[in-house]
Amino acid sequence: MRDDPQHVHEFLGSTKLAGLTLHNHRFAGVSSRAIPIGRNHIHAISTNVDFTVQHIHRIRDLTGLAIPVGRGRHVHFVRGTTSFDANHDHNYVFATLIENPLGI
Repeated sequence: MRDDPQHVHEFLGSTKLAGLTLHNHRFAGVSSRAIPIGRNHIHAISTNVDFTVQHIHRIRDLTGLAIPVGRGRHVHFVRGTTSFDANHDHNYVFATLIENPLGI
C-alpha cells in the first residue's frame, strides 16, 4: 500500500433509482488527501450529483479502509445515501479508482 499521505483518488458513479419519477444521478470527483487510521487510511468524499429531474443532491462521506489491488496500489469502497432533496434521497455504492494509475 502506498505510504504517501498526500495521495488522492478519483471517483465516479451513479446513484440507485429513487423518487416519484424513478431516476438516478451521476457523480464524479477527487477525494481528500489520506486520513491516517492506525496503519491504514481513509479519504473524505464531497461532491454534487448531476442536475436531473430539476434537482441535485449532495454526497458527503468517508471511504472505507484501503483495499490492496496488487503492485502496491489500492482502492477504497464507499456506500451511503445522498442528501434529502425533492422529497427523496438516493443510495450509492462505488469503489474509488486506483491512485496514481500510471505508476509515476
